[in-house]
Amino acid sequence: MSSSFLRLAVVLLGAVHSVTAAPVELTSRGTNPPSRYHTIAEPNRITAVSTSVLDQLQFFSQYSAAAYCLGNNNTPNTKITCPQGNCARVEAANTNTLTEFENSIASDITGFVATDTTNKLIVLSFRGSRSVRNWLTNLNFPVLATTICPTCVASTGFWSSWLEAQKNVLAAITKARAQYPDYKIVATGHSLGGALASLAAGVLRSQGVTVDLYTYGAPKVGLEAISQYLGRTDKGATYRVTHKADPVPKLPPAVLGYRHISPEYYVTSGNDVAVGAG
Repeated sequence: MSSSFLRLAVVLLGAVHSVTAAPVELTSRGTNPPSRYHTIAEPNRITAVSTSVLDQLQFFSQYSAAAYCLGNNNTPNTKITCPQGNCARVEAANTNTLTEFENSIASDITGFVATDTTNKLIVLSFRGSRSVRNWLTNLNFPVLATTICPTCVASTGFWSSWLEAQKNVLAAITKARAQYPDYKIVATGHSLGGALASLAAGVLRSQGVTVDLYTYGAPKVGLEAISQYLGRTDKGATYRVTHKADPVPKLPPAVLGYRHISPEYYVTSGNDVAVGAG
């Protein structure tokens, strides 16, 4: 990577923290005025989302936000709590974290795996970028092969970070599935956390496990093959939420061959404007 490109990437990622420190708040405002929230399923096709989809996007954005709360990073076998007041629906549920992880040696990956007996869920949530090590992970743009599919290559930084968390995460999910075999499994995360959630979902799907994926402001995780694989719906639904003011989804650059997962759920309203369902 050239020094000039690296400087540009640092500027972009450094500016991200002030506008994407937590997942965008999604709230329904009825059918009038017209929606500012759409799903883009394919180029040049824009469709307003349904109220039910918006509700799920809002709910899992709260699970994504919960990974930023320090009490959910280092005290396993406890209920999910969010002193910041941004995860009310998660706090209202009967939850328990099976594993919590933070400050991994190389990349400072942080998050949790939890069961939610109120909503019959097993949830894996990754925190977004917060530390210098997180930013270095974001900036590691070269690609390498993954175990997701024979042609699935991903960002070296994102994949290496996932491998740090993989053993404990997969063990916790296996334990939860044995106890609650009928529960839906969901992977979610914001920013860098969205990239890690995508890779986690890819690994689980490649092992025959159905996983729904909800990401918020996530960067591209790899080249065309892995993006196509993650966009398939035979092993779970995929919801990639982006916001017009967020620079993170523009990275890594498409000129390097990186491609996004489809479909995209695109928020066009301002940062402080409530999002409508249609």
